[in-house]
Order: sequence, then C-alpha cells, then structure tokens
Amino acid sequence: MAVLQEVDWNTLLSPETVITLFRVVLYAALAFVGLPVFVIIVRRLLRPRTTAQVTMLVTKSISYVGIAIIVSIVLLELGVNLTPILGAAGIVGLAVGIASQASLSNMISGLFLVSEKPFSVGDVIRTPDTVGIVESIDLLSVKIRTFDNLFIRVPNEKLASNQLTNITRYPIRRLDVRLVLPFDVDLKLVLDLLLQVARDNADCLQEPAPLVVPDTILEHGTQILFGVWFAKADFLKVKSELYASTLARLREAGIPLAIPRREIHGPSGSAIPVSVGPESDEP
Repeated sequence: MAVLQEVDWNTLLSPETVITLFRVVLYAALAFVGLPVFVIIVRRLLRPRTTAQVTMLVTKSISYVGIAIIVSIVLLELGVNLTPILGAAGIVGLAVGIASQASLSNMISGLFLVSEKPFSVGDVIRTPDTVGIVESIDLLSVKIRTFDNLFIRVPNEKLASNQLTNITRYPIRRLDVRLVLPFDVDLKLVLDLLLQVARDNADCLQEPAPLVVPDTILEHGTQILFGVWFAKADFLKVKSELYASTLARLREAGIPLAIPRREIHGPSGSAIPVSVGPESDEP
C-alpha cells in the first residue's frame, strides 16, 4: 500500500501520459499485426512479377527495416534520447563489420547471385561438393536439400567464386549412355538398334533427335555415345527404363559389351589372361 501511495496518479493518468501509452500500444500492434500483413501483401504482389529469391530478400528487408523504425518511434515517444544509442550502434556496427569480413563478403556475393540469377528456388544445382534442391536464397547463404533429405548451408561467397551447374535450368535435358562394344560388332546394326530403343520409349523426345554416334576408339573396343532428350522432370524414370531396355535389346541381338583384358606374365614367361570387369561377356 505504501508503494501505491507514493505513485503520482495525477501525472500517471494525465492526458499526455495516456496519449503516449496509447501511441505505444498502437505502434506495438502495428509491429505485430500491421507489419506482417503488409509483408504478405508485398509478397503476393511481387511473386508473379519476379523470382522467389528476390521476393524473399525484399520481404525480409521490409521486416527488418520496419521493426527498426517502429522500435525507434516507440523509444522517441517514451522520451528516450536516441543520439547516444545511435552513436554506440555505429561504433558497434563498425567493430562488427571489421570482425566479420566473411559475412560482408557473403552479403555482397548474395546480391550478385540475386542480380545474375544463375538459379532460383526449386532448381537442382550441382556444386563441387554437393547436389540438391535450392530451398532458400538468403543474404549470407543458400540452403540446399539433398536427394537423401540432408540440409546443407552453402555460403554465398563459395557459390559465387566456384563453378556451379544448374541441372534444371532448361525444360529439357539429355541423358548420355556410353557403351563399349567389341571391334568385330556391326556398328550400323548397333546404331539402328539404339535408335529403335529411343523410339520405343514414350518419354524420350524425338525432337531434338536422339544422338547415337561412335565416340572413342579404346584399346579393348569402340565406345558408342547414346544420348536421348527428355523432360527434366522424367530424369529418374528415363534413366531406369533406358538402361534396362538397352541392355535387354543388346542381349536379345546377341551383342556383347567389350571387357578390358590384361595379361599377367609369370616368372616362366607364360601369359595368364585376366578380365577386368564382369566374368561374362553378356551385357
């Protein structure tokens, strides 16, 4: 009771104090309700007009700047002098900037990635260390989910300074299968057979046309390049079906795959042939 008696109720309930408290509550409601609603509206307006990563960066920037402005206004309403706080924040920011040059480099690299647009959220990319689906592009890093459901965070600077492959950038892609056949095999027969395999697969596109050409002459046979085009979403299906149908058709035609062979010479000079690969010549 003594504490309550010491309170200056006239000052506490004065119109100026009530108005100030009302404004503080209004700003708090704006921060917790109005700002999220505004961010949602901006996201919906940007989504059909720009990429997902630009939308994400813009909405996050609006959120951070909006919160900073609202907090500053509330402090001013409460009579807090912001000059010392801003001065201290500037000194702390300078010290943090010097100590975190890597973070600054990642932020600059993130801006380059957003402006250059080498990939978007949802694309499948290959880096020197991993392959996966891009889940988010932030100021400091890119989040990737691998195909075995692992979460990987890659700093922006690493992506900007190394080779990167966007596997799903274009609507179609090509699967290359390389087969090594013995020298005595009729190559024209094999080329026609592989073209027929591509025609029989409904997921393989006929335009662009399948590619079947002798690629390289190796010491144990001729390497054939068999490439088919397909929609990027059908990669696993096409790969599984094409490998199975190719091996089955070669087996039906009695065409073996070439196997590297070596000779091991013993002390007596006799040569022992050794196959490097499967025990059978059958594909």
